[in-house]
Amino acid sequence: MTLTQEANNRVILTLSNDIHAGTDQVQAAVNLLDQGATVPFIARYRKEVTGGLDDSQLRLLQERLIYLRDMEERRAVVMDSIEAQGKLTDELRQALLSADTKQRIEDLYLPFKPKRRTRAQIAKEAGLEALADRLFENPTLVPETEAEAFLNPEKGFSTVKDTLNGARDILAERFSEDAELLATLRAFLTKRAFIVSELVEGKETEGAKFKDYFDFDEELTAIPSHRALALFRGRQEGILTLKIALTEEEEAQPIHPCQEIIAEHFAIKDLGRAADQWLQSVCRWTWRVKVCLNLETELFEAIRERAEEEAIRVFGINLKDLLLAAPAGQKGVIGLDPGLRTGVKVAVISATGSVLETGVIYPHEPKRQWDQSIEILAALAKRHGSKLISIGNGTASRETDRLAADLIARYPSLGLTKIVVSEAGASVYSASELAAKEFPDMDVSYRGAVSIARRLQDPLAELVKIDPKAIGVGQYQHDVNQIHLAQKLDAVVEDCVNAVGVDLNTASVPLLARVSGLTKSVAQSIVTYRDGHGAFKNRRELLNVPRLGEKTFEQAAGFLRINNGDNPLDASAVHPEAYPVVKKILDKTGCDIRTLIGNQQILRSLKASEFTDERFGIPTVKDILSELEKPGRDPRPEFKTAIFREGVETIADLKTDMELEGVVSNVAAFGAFVDIGVHQDGLVHVSELADHFVKDPREVVKVGQIVKVRVIDVDVARNRISLSMKKETSRNAHSKLGKPQKAKSQPMGAMANAFAKLKR
Repeated sequence: MTLTQEANNRVILTLSNDIHAGTDQVQAAVNLLDQGATVPFIARYRKEVTGGLDDSQLRLLQERLIYLRDMEERRAVVMDSIEAQGKLTDELRQALLSADTKQRIEDLYLPFKPKRRTRAQIAKEAGLEALADRLFENPTLVPETEAEAFLNPEKGFSTVKDTLNGARDILAERFSEDAELLATLRAFLTKRAFIVSELVEGKETEGAKFKDYFDFDEELTAIPSHRALALFRGRQEGILTLKIALTEEEEAQPIHPCQEIIAEHFAIKDLGRAADQWLQSVCRWTWRVKVCLNLETELFEAIRERAEEEAIRVFGINLKDLLLAAPAGQKGVIGLDPGLRTGVKVAVISATGSVLETGVIYPHEPKRQWDQSIEILAALAKRHGSKLISIGNGTASRETDRLAADLIARYPSLGLTKIVVSEAGASVYSASELAAKEFPDMDVSYRGAVSIARRLQDPLAELVKIDPKAIGVGQYQHDVNQIHLAQKLDAVVEDCVNAVGVDLNTASVPLLARVSGLTKSVAQSIVTYRDGHGAFKNRRELLNVPRLGEKTFEQAAGFLRINNGDNPLDASAVHPEAYPVVKKILDKTGCDIRTLIGNQQILRSLKASEFTDERFGIPTVKDILSELEKPGRDPRPEFKTAIFREGVETIADLKTDMELEGVVSNVAAFGAFVDIGVHQDGLVHVSELADHFVKDPREVVKVGQIVKVRVIDVDVARNRISLSMKKETSRNAHSKLGKPQKAKSQPMGAMANAFAKLKR
């Protein structure tokens, strides 16, 4: 459906307010998106067109654009429907045009929306609307007396009581479809109400993990994402019942506060007149029967949407941190996928990621071939010149880590370094169609070891092969809208891949497919062409690839790198379309390109304004100069490793006040999980992250970060570890972990435990 100019103007104005940018900037960005441009391309190479909108603004614009266009389409359908009924007044038209949410449009449409035959419609067909209007407009009338004139046995209204009930149904339906009233009630409940959970009778044992929510309430405005999603999961599993309620005192009042709001909205007052009590009963019926359950459903949905949005946002941030983790670089790696009875799977990969050898060793129970396993690993390291050992953090991880430590101690001349990495998603990748195509003759059990080795070399290049949802850095990821989650995570992966850039001559199909403008089929065509013609010598050669045209080239070329090719610029983020700008710089300086690249003294002496033209402005020229100074700069941090404490291998080895080093494995709204090498991540509650107040844990930590922690509590029976990053642990603060202000219980412990199990 094509939007009218008026509707498009509303969209642009709203987006302008949402991302704090000018309408011209927004319209330019929308035009580029509509033409097929990607967010990374627009943010990096179209700064002049959009006035410098950054990637975060553009992502928000892209998301909101879909919602706003859907809303405009719905607005048009609603207005056409009401107009076809001959009921679209100027006042209603203006109200619909002013509506700024889908909910508001639906509220206004409610009285005109085609519906199944209701009790109110049946009453209207019996002529009772006149009775309803008379009693509403003149409360001095006696309801029973007036109703006698409207008896209609043929239509099912043979008694005064039935007739008055019919009039009540007419008014109640009218009241419940009043958009202004609904907005007032919704706002009131949102501000004042609580979400309340109770245990379903007989479910104590089955629902033990939800124990902290058996008798719980929290304000709608205060409940955080993780607790809301826990409540909804408890309800879905049949353990909890949920409801929206005011305080016990308010709920116990003879006249419910929401009934009072309804009466006040329609100027209904109990002044002792004949129909006042009947009208009050209409307000009570409207609230209890017509409005209450619908609003509760709406509020539940609003809470869920808000909670899911936050959970998806957290997942996205954590995924970004993991994808942009420091790469070890081009070093030979021995990947170890730990196991006990089935052995430790071994994969040796070269500095460029090629698989050199695979096998299995049995250092642990029941075979205990410890010395033999060390000799095998030493021989592999010598034969292939491996410098790193990558160990998956699953079952038998610490035992295998100890094996690697013994290997290093016995053979110091090998210069080996061991690192424990997250193996999340490795098993998913091993059994995937992609892994089968990549390693058709390799046993599935060895593919995980290959993935563990490669993700140490380059986490981004390896993790893009795995469905982001399988990487395990989210909270309640299976409870959120899966379409929205996939869209968010795909956007995160796209941004990360394009921020780093991709080596055109070594990248896999999954990695190339994440490059701006490239699809899976085009990525496959690139690899097929590369296999048949050899390494690409320059970017323009991409145009020889089947189904890769000028438009795709424009979107992708700047993010693809060619090292040691014909043109040194092809190894940089300078887009081929801007090579003429570089030519001007070369002419000005009298240098050749190889002399100019990396020459900080010359480049910093140049003024960007000297090289602008009608197409390339100062922002782009500044980017070019910066890129020439440090071409192909990787935005990821320097590679470092965490060192787990010797002798601390299980949760039973932990002692209070023990200081340890660990790696942040996940960040949630309530704190951060840290892998300290005992097979169970510890939780650093948000109140223990720093000596100062922390509102958002991501202000302090991110996934993959190496941190120093102190053990403040260990519950072996419940498999829980509480940690602190404070310089001095506050015992009083720790004793109150997780207790919400209005809660009857402490849900944090159950949440942390459930979340930890989810992660595993």
